Amino acid sequence: MYLSEKAKGVKASTTLAIDSKFKAMRAEGINVVGFGAGEPDFDTPTYIQEAAISAIREGKTKYTPAAGTMELRKAVAEKFLRENGLSYEPSQIVVSNGAKHSLVNAFTAILNPGDEVVIPAPFWVSYPEMVKLADGVPVVVETREENNFKVKIEDLEAVLTDKTRAIVLNSPSNPTGMVYDEEELLAIANFVIRHDLYIISDEIYEHLIYEGKHVSIASLGEEIKARTIIINGVSKTYAMTGWRIGFAAAPTEIAKVMANVQSHASSNPNSIAQAATVAALSGGREEIETMKKAFRERRDYMVDRINAICGVSCRKPQGAFYVLMNISGLKGSELAGKKIETSDDFAEVLLQEAKVAVVPCSGFGADDFVRWSYAVSMDTIREGIDRLEKFLKSNGI
Repeated sequence: MYLSEKAKGVKASTTLAIDSKFKAMRAEGINVVGFGAGEPDFDTPTYIQEAAISAIREGKTKYTPAAGTMELRKAVAEKFLRENGLSYEPSQIVVSNGAKHSLVNAFTAILNPGDEVVIPAPFWVSYPEMVKLADGVPVVVETREENNFKVKIEDLEAVLTDKTRAIVLNSPSNPTGMVYDEEELLAIANFVIRHDLYIISDEIYEHLIYEGKHVSIASLGEEIKARTIIINGVSKTYAMTGWRIGFAAAPTEIAKVMANVQSHASSNPNSIAQAATVAALSGGREEIETMKKAFRERRDYMVDRINAICGVSCRKPQGAFYVLMNISGLKGSELAGKKIETSDDFAEVLLQEAKVAVVPCSGFGADDFVRWSYAVSMDTIREGIDRLEKFLKSNGI
C-alpha cells in the first residue's frame, strides 16, 4: 500500500495510547484507576451551557467566517486587553477547532521545508509532530529538573543555527506544570529579538496557576509582540475540552495566512461552541476559582504522598494539573518480574500489576519521568497513590 512518508513518520500520542488501554480495561470490568486525563473533571459552567442552547434556538447553526465570528473575535481581543494588557484587532485573532488546531495553523503559516523549531523538553507530546507535519525540523533542548524544567539562554544558544525560525514556549507547562516568571521571559524575549525569531507561546493553562502569576511574553514590549503567536482557548479554563474552541493572536500578516490555511482545511469552528465561548469569556470567574481551589488541594496531597514513597520523587508544579514523577531510581530494577529500562516499561507494569494508569514521558522527551494528572477526584488520587506505594513495597523498593 502506498502511503505518505511524512504521515507515516508521525508518532502516535502516548497520552491517547495509555488512555485507550485504561478505558479498555475498565470496559472489561477491571478495577483500574486512571491519571492520564488532560481535561478538568468539572462540568462546563451552566451559564455557558445555556448560551449554547440559546444559540441553537436562535438559529446560529450556519457557517461562520473561517476565522470565527466577529462577535467572538472581538470578545477574544477584549480578553487579551483585559487580562494580559495586550491590544489586538479582531483581524489579528483566528478562532480554531481547539488550541491544537491553532498550533497546527501557526506552524504551517511560518515554516518552510527544513526550518527548525526549538522545543524545550519535557514538552507536550504533539509539538514535534506538528512541526514535522508543517515540513519543519523539531530541535529538542533538554532542561533540568533542578532548574524546574526551564530552558536557559545558554541552552538556546547551543542549538541556534541559520535555519532556526521559532521557539515553542509553554507556560504553565504540560507536562511539568512549571511557570516562567517575568525575568525569565524577558531573557527569552531578548534572545528572540536579537536573533529575529518567532515565539509560539502556548498559554492554554494561564488561569490554572497556584503560585505566582501568568505573564504573557508578548506583553513585554512591542518588539517581542511582533514576533509572538499566542495560542490559547477555553478548554482548560472553562472545562470545555469537548467544545473544541481555541484561538490565536498574531501579527496581522501571520493571522491572515493562518485564517487562509484554516479556510481550506476545516472551514469555521463549530458555530454553537463559538456562541458559548463568547459567554465564557465575558462571564464571571467564580467557577474558575472553585476549580483552582480543588486542583490546588489535590496537587498538594499528591506531591506530599509521592515524595514520601521510596524510589520516586517529584517537584511541586506551579500550574496546570500535572505532576511529573521521577522514576530514574527504579531503572535497572525488576518490578513484578519485568526489568524497568524505560518509562514505558514502568507505566506498563504499573497498569498491569497495580491497575494504575499513568502516562510514560518517553513521548514528552523525558524518559526518566511519568505524568500523573490531578484532574481527577481526591478519592481517585488517594487510591492511586496507595496502589503505587503498595506495589513498590511488594517489590522490595
